[in-house]
Amino acid sequence: MLPIAGSGPVERADAARNRQKIVRAAAKLVAAKGIDGLALDEVAAEAGVGIGTVYRRFPDKGALAQALLDENEREFQEAFISGPPPLGPGAAAAQRLRAFLEAYVDRLETHGELLMVAETETPMARFVTGAYRLHHSHLVALISEIEPETDARFRADAILAPLAAAQYVYQRQSMTPEQIKKGLVDLYRTNA
Repeated sequence: MLPIAGSGPVERADAARNRQKIVRAAAKLVAAKGIDGLALDEVAAEAGVGIGTVYRRFPDKGALAQALLDENEREFQEAFISGPPPLGPGAAAAQRLRAFLEAYVDRLETHGELLMVAETETPMARFVTGAYRLHHSHLVALISEIEPETDARFRADAILAPLAAAQYVYQRQSMTPEQIKKGLVDLYRTNA
């Protein structure tokens, strides 16, 4: 079974309420102040909970950023797992790979700074999430179909590397999303 965003143990009702209050408060602050609004003490004050409650749920800003991205990640996963082609099943693997790259860039365009916090606040955070493992597994399956003789696991990591949020935010200083999409497609053009 592949990891799905947001899956985890069942929590107590009061803990779930506090979590929802914290996430809503964080979303409100980020909407008002941008990524700088993700200061945990400000989130606690906005949520009406103690700072310890915030830290028990979210040990750092990266974990809170991941929670803010949860719904978007679920939608992205549903699109490439069971959505319409070419991102979803029903298209050739090479078309699906291109659609995945383009959809990922669209996601970075919308949530790049928040993704950057989620991926970089804790060392290796990007690689240990269920989301990254699922993206990687999806790409391994597509690459294995396109080029059965290649090391699909390495290729999947190589494809995901320039999709790191910090890389994207940096590139957006001088490139458009369309230029980045074209560059990624050119970089990972397959023989299929």
